[in-house]
Amino acid sequence: MTRRDAQPGETIRHHVLSVLVENRSGVLSRVANLFARRGYNIVSLAVAPTEDPGFSRITVVVDVESAPLEQIVKQLDKLINVIEISELDPRWSVERELLLATVSATPDNRGQVVELAQIFEGRILAVTHDQLTVSLEGHPTKVDDFEEMLRPFGIVELQRSGRIALPRLGGRLGVDAQSA
Repeated sequence: MTRRDAQPGETIRHHVLSVLVENRSGVLSRVANLFARRGYNIVSLAVAPTEDPGFSRITVVVDVESAPLEQIVKQLDKLINVIEISELDPRWSVERELLLATVSATPDNRGQVVELAQIFEGRILAVTHDQLTVSLEGHPTKVDDFEEMLRPFGIVELQRSGRIALPRLGGRLGVDAQSA
């Protein structure tokens, strides 16, 4: 399994960009088109309004090998509705992702799937005779690990939200409550 981001001492394989934009029609399309035109591989993309309804924050995770950071930032900065661009170092930011999965769960292995969800602090959202729908929110590596553990049971459907991220409080000195 390949990790999506670096832990202290590991090589960073992705750029995590937080892009503050005006909350206007077509802005997301222009940002996504910029990446597509340049041939940059977007690993994850999430967007939603901020605390100020006039702005949205786009979190874009880009493969390091497909895109030199400086060029990405210069191109994004040229877009008229872009207010601010920040690269979020995974070691100094708080990152989360949501996974929803429907998994085969016969009466014989249902207990194992439920126990796995409990171990990862996930939730059971729906139950049928032979399937369970589970959700998990957490750091992308935790979500990766949970997904891998579900695979042997048979994933029927899977959806991940894409990464969202903010700088840690206090920068490098801040402590992520989820990992403390």
